[in-house]
Amino acid sequence: MSTPDSLFTPVETSVAVEAKPSWHRGILDFPNPVNDYAARSTAGLVIVLAAIAIVVNQPWLYGVLTLGFALRVAGGPRYSPFGRLAVHVIVPRVWRKEKTVPGPPKRFAQAVGLAFSGTAFVLSLVGLGLAAQIVGGVLIVAAFLEFALGLCLGCIAFGYLQRAGVIPDDVCEACNDVTLFGRK
Repeated sequence: MSTPDSLFTPVETSVAVEAKPSWHRGILDFPNPVNDYAARSTAGLVIVLAAIAIVVNQPWLYGVLTLGFALRVAGGPRYSPFGRLAVHVIVPRVWRKEKTVPGPPKRFAQAVGLAFSGTAFVLSLVGLGLAAQIVGGVLIVAAFLEFALGLCLGCIAFGYLQRAGVIPDDVCEACNDVTLFGRK
């Protein structure tokens, strides 16, 4: 039985333990692995919103797109309305299957999407609507490749950066051999 004094007795262990404050645990965690069909469904929703943003060319729509990417980078589908819709509605009713893939490359891809949507947002805010539309068009192409073909350009870039040593191997040991044409 534990006594109050024994609760604070140091314990020796050979296992390295990462100490995180209790308020931090889980707040910014990204799922690993992820369901590829949920990622593809989210990409489909991004295509729709980005297309509307390009047609209407209003800064606030690019802002909503940017916020969505920021929320997905922060915690995967947990905080993102598109992510939750994909995981809880679209995948169970449309795809009805699961294919797990490593999470870190998908998070990197969301960060790339954040950079592109954020760039379009800023360009739109400063009155460079055509430039914002072009950047939004590039985002649509990448999202379409993910949605229709399961080809994640950000994931491919992640694999190349990992092999180049920019991203450490221990970030995702299961995905350091991803290339444009599958595994090396």
